Formats: sequence, structure tokens, C-alpha cells
Amino acid sequence: MEQIEHKHVEVSGLKLHVAELGTGPKAVLFLHGFPEIWYSWRHQMVAAAAAGYRAIAFDFRGYGLSQHPPEPEKASFYDLVADVVGIMDSLGINKAFLVGKDFGAFPAFLVAGLHPERVCGVITLGIPFLPPGVHVLPMHLLPKGLYVLRWLEPGRAEADFGRFDVKTVIRNIYMLFCGSELQVASDEQEIMDLADPFAPLPPWFTEEDLNVYTSLYENSGFRTALHFPYRTVPQDYGLKNPKITAPGMLIMGEKDYVLKFPGMEEYIKSERVKEFMPNLEIIFHEEGNHFIQEQLPEEVNQLLTTFLNKHSTW
Repeated sequence: MEQIEHKHVEVSGLKLHVAELGTGPKAVLFLHGFPEIWYSWRHQMVAAAAAGYRAIAFDFRGYGLSQHPPEPEKASFYDLVADVVGIMDSLGINKAFLVGKDFGAFPAFLVAGLHPERVCGVITLGIPFLPPGVHVLPMHLLPKGLYVLRWLEPGRAEADFGRFDVKTVIRNIYMLFCGSELQVASDEQEIMDLADPFAPLPPWFTEEDLNVYTSLYENSGFRTALHFPYRTVPQDYGLKNPKITAPGMLIMGEKDYVLKFPGMEEYIKSERVKEFMPNLEIIFHEEGNHFIQEQLPEEVNQLLTTFLNKHSTW
């Protein structure tokens, strides 16, 4: 970990924090989710660099050590696409593998669709390709107290989180979302009320890890983090043909709560997702949860490096 180099790269007028390990022409760009940060890829960066790849993870705009945009509420996922491409340009990378977790999968897919010449392959964890503008899941069936709908409301999550210190918020989210059920609050509850404050941390997420996340979110706060991904307006982003032809791999844990979203498990296991991503390999891990890359790093690292070596064109 101490070998990972840190710097800021200016992209679209913002200074974005970049962590990097390894050298050479073969590059892998890791895109985090929420409540994650570059640090959530710590195990995969080491494995990719050891396999001969240049491993790069950055904090999305407004996350961790990256600068906030002046008006986060007006930003869209297209801005994250511009950030990914801008970082590649700034670092002299013409083509890379993209690895996205949680909402980080969305800019990975969009870059692959809008700039296919820049992408060697796409690996995502916890989220399949959901083509913009195509209704593949019955989202109208979502329960009204679901965390996604609660955090969609401006100010609601801010008030909920504001009752606690940052460390408690991060701890609660990790503990809730490493479970296998959707987090749904009753009318009298907020999402933070669902957490058990006495539950011990899982063995794969240490107090030291929690402290790292806490320090980074104390720096950035949650303003931009709640906009991305919860409050961005869905649009097609100019993706006229919602199909990704690059080699792909989806890694899902059987205990990932995302499978409980209406229609999600059927969409993946029936392989209907391959209508939009024909060169996709789907991997299920029996014990995996939503944070599988931190929970089971050795297994994920093996899948990652095998995929990279198989599809590397350098």
C-alpha cells in the first residue's frame, strides 16, 4: 500500500485525486461506488500491478480528495465520462481496461459505449449493464421506503446522516449494505435507523479501513456523493445504439442485495443482459456480498488478472 503514488490531475477545471501503482503501457482504471473511494480498490491495484499492469484508481469529483464541482446538483453521469477520458488523456493512456463497482459501473459502460476505441474491456462488480433509455427492470415495483427513493429526496439523507458523525454514517452504510436484503425504512424510520450500532465489523473490513474511509469523507462530505448516483437525471447520453461490444465480465455475489431489486436476478441469470453486451462473461460467487472486492479479494483478483491477460492486446 505504501508504494501507491498519489497526485492530483486537472480535468475539466477540477483537481481530481489519482492513486497509481505499476508502470508500462497496459493500463487498468478502477471506478469506485458509494460509499466507497479509491481505497476500495486497494487489493485489486496491488494484484493488477503485480501482473504487469498500470493500476489507476481515482476519487470521482466531489469524493474523497477530489475537488467538488461548483454546482454538483447540475452535474450528470456524462461529467464522469469526461473525467474518465480526461484522466486517461492526462496520463497518456490511449486505451485501458475499465473496472467499475456499484455506480462506478455506469461511467464504465458509458465510456465503452461512447468511446469504444479507448476501451480494451469492461469488468463490473454488483451492477450489470442497464442500457440508458431501455426499461429492462420494473422500477415501479420498488418499495416506497427503499434507500434509493429516500436518498433521491433533496435534504432527506443529509438530515438523516447529520444526526451522526461521519465515521458512524460510513460504518452504518457498510454494515447495512453488506447484507443480502434491500434496505427499506418504514414511514417512522430513516435509513440510518435500520443499522445495529452494536454489530461487529466483518473481518474483511477493519477499524483501520473504516478510519481511512472516515478521513476521506470528512474531507469531502456527502453533497456530491448523494448527487452521484442518487439524484442524477436519467438520459441516453447520446448512446444511440445501447450495445457494448467490448469484452466484458460481470462479477456478482449471490448474497449481494442488488439481486433483490425487482427483475434484477432474472435479467442477469437468464442472460438477457447479453442482448446489450454480447461478449459478456457472468460470474457468480456463492458467498459474495455487495463489497465482494474487499470481502473476497483473492478470488476477485484471480478473476481480474485472468480476464486482463486473456483480453490484453498489447
